[in-house]
Amino acid sequence: MTRVLVVDDHTLVRDGICRLLESLPDLQVVGTAGCGRDAIQMCRGLCPDLVVLDYGLPDLDGLEVTRQIAAHTPGVRILIVTMHENEECAVRVMRAGATGYVLKGASTEELLTAVHKVLEGKVHVTQSLMEKMVSKLGQPSAEAPEACLSNRELQVLVALAQGATTREIATALQVSVSTVETYRSRVLEKLGLRNVADITRFAIRRQLIAATE
Repeated sequence: MTRVLVVDDHTLVRDGICRLLESLPDLQVVGTAGCGRDAIQMCRGLCPDLVVLDYGLPDLDGLEVTRQIAAHTPGVRILIVTMHENEECAVRVMRAGATGYVLKGASTEELLTAVHKVLEGKVHVTQSLMEKMVSKLGQPSAEAPEACLSNRELQVLVALAQGATTREIATALQVSVSTVETYRSRVLEKLGLRNVADITRFAIRRQLIAATE
C-alpha cells in the first residue's frame, strides 16, 4: 500500500485531493497538513511514499518545504500541486527534489497520471508549463526575468507580493529582519523595481501569485 501525505492550506482542496486518492485501491492517505512546518514534521513521523504538496502555503513556500523534506526524509516522492503557472518556480522546485508539478486547473485524470508517474520514479509537468520550459532551452535571452534572483530572493519577492511584513518573512525563513531587508533591496535592484507595489504587479504578471491574493 502506497502511503500519501496531502498538504494544502485550503480545507476544501485538501479534502478533495484526499477523496480522489483514497478512491484508488493501492493508495492510502496517512496524514494531512495545512502548513509547511507541519508537513516537514509529519514526513519524519509518518514516512510517506508520496507528498502531494501545495506550493503556496501560509508559512513556508513549496520550494522551502521540498528542500527540507528532501534533505531530512530522502526517498520521499514529492508532487507539487499549484495555481502558479511559472516556469522558474517549476524548475527550482524540481531541482530541490520534486518530480512532479501539476496546476490546480488540471483534470482529475492528469492528477492521477502525475501521481502514478511520480511514484514510478518518472517526472510529470503540466503540458502547458512544459512547453514554456522547453521553449526557453538554448535561449538565454528568453530567460525568465526572475531567473536572476537567488532562491531566497525569490521567496522574499513572493512573500512581499502576498502582503507579508518584513518581520513575518524573517520569522518564516528563520533569518533576521535586516537580512530580509537586504534581500528586498537586491530584488528591487535586480528587477529594476521601485517598491513593494511594483513587486506585487511583477509577481502577478509572472504568475508567481494569483491576482486575487
